[in-house]
Order: sequence, then structure tokens, then C-alpha cells
Amino acid sequence: MSPQEVLNYLQAQPFRPFRIRMNSGRTFDIRHPEMVRVGRRDLLIFTFVSESPGVYDRWENVALLLIESLSPLEAPVA
Repeated sequence: MSPQEVLNYLQAQPFRPFRIRMNSGRTFDIRHPEMVRVGRRDLLIFTFVSESPGVYDRWENVALLLIESLSPLEAPVA
């Protein structure tokens, strides 16, 4: 996965939540563009304490080479 492919999802207007699927099968649901920082070789994925993206609880470092796919999250059915 290239940094630009991730940036395309993060910078989409309007932003649409998406899922990062790793080669291991692990997934990360990205619901705010502030949840991800893109590097040349990796991503920092932040988990927030509340709905406010100003305070994060923890972070994960994810190698771009290990990302299998990015896909939009489906809208919840009411």
C-alpha cells in the first residue's frame, strides 16, 4: 500500500469512514481523519478516549507493506 492511497481516503471530501484490513486479518475502523497519521513506510493509528479526536488513548504503528486493503465502512442500518 502506498502512502498516497491512504491519503486519498483520509482527504476525501466529504470524509467517509473506512476500514484498514491487515494481511494478518486484523482490522482498524477509521471513523475520523484525525485517527491516522501517514508516514513514508507506516501509519500511526490513534484510538480516542471519547468522540473528541483531541485526546487519544493509545496508538499503533502499522507498516504500509502489511496492509491488504482499504474499504469504505457500510452505513449502519437503523
